Amino acid sequence: MLELHAITAGYDSHAPVVRNASLTVEPGEAVGLLGPSGCGKSTLARVAALLHRPDSGTVRLDGAPVRHWRHRAPREQRTAFGVIFQQPRLSADPRLKLTDLIAEPLRATGRQDAPLPERVTELAATVGLTPDLLGRRPHEVSDGQLQRACLARALVLRPRWLICDEMTAMLDASTTAALVTAVEDYRRTTGAGLLAVGHDRTLLDRWCDRTVHWETLRSRQSIVGRS
Repeated sequence: MLELHAITAGYDSHAPVVRNASLTVEPGEAVGLLGPSGCGKSTLARVAALLHRPDSGTVRLDGAPVRHWRHRAPREQRTAFGVIFQQPRLSADPRLKLTDLIAEPLRATGRQDAPLPERVTELAATVGLTPDLLGRRPHEVSDGQLQRACLARALVLRPRWLICDEMTAMLDASTTAALVTAVEDYRRTTGAGLLAVGHDRTLLDRWCDRTVHWETLRSRQSIVGRS
């Protein structure tokens, strides 16, 4: 289980953007976090993914407390998460070809569960990238194609938890549907848990098992069933 309890976090200790927020995600569960732009939900998602140390509060992963963040987190905790951000061009190294972008986490961690070319080809097909795109760099592909590569990168270490932070906010309807389908296919085959952050209530209600409204995090979790 992924548990966040009484999290206060921000980028200035005198003006936190998240105050006393609590949230849980069960293994295999899809939880939507709904809120307006600028409310702090992305910061909470970064805390959940071990990318941002909170000012106070606790994070527990499978019952074990998280004590370190980013590169200082234990490898088994750090690599348990796959994260897809809203703006792929800000999260992708512009110098890398898409094939290297997808393989980047495997090389960084020294993990090679399958030969790199085969693993990259497998994931590219999973997210809907054709082979001719893999040799291109970010500036040579569309936002939707780049976000598909970023999703493949997030899946390459076979994470047990996925954090999708406004993953489809900048994409058209067909690409959104394709990416959501790829995430759900991965979850069905692996049992991974999902925290999907967004401001599109219709999308989150259809995608997730339950939707948590940002304004209720400090009191109780408002749950909206799948429609």
